[in-house]
Amino acid sequence: NWCCPRGRRVQSYKLGPTPPRLLTEEEFRLQGEVETRKALAELRSSCQSPEFSAWTTVSRIQSPKRFADFVGGASHVTPSEVSAHEQEFGLGRFYIDKQLFEEDDDDDEEDAISREVAIE
Repeated sequence: NWCCPRGRRVQSYKLGPTPPRLLTEEEFRLQGEVETRKALAELRSSCQSPEFSAWTTVSRIQSPKRFADFVGGASHVTPSEVSAHEQEFGLGRFYIDKQLFEEDDDDDEEDAISREVAIE
């Protein structure tokens, strides 16, 4: 029954849908960059449209000059924000976290050894 085409369709239907392929870290990063650029371009375009209420928006935001610069094509983040992000989430943070967790692991091993010695 499984060797005929109808049987194969039934068998694959019973197994359910195949799970989606997960992205690699590089694919995830690239997709994030592409989608962010696309969304920022759409936002700029929307802000430049005649229907956009600039005065209402400017009255609600903290940095009207920065917003105007963004609409004009400037970056949506400042160099200091980029630096702060890199410190918190960049590769440097990975190494700091790795060292912290390695130290925690070493402490756990030392605690286990001291408990064994105390029991004996």
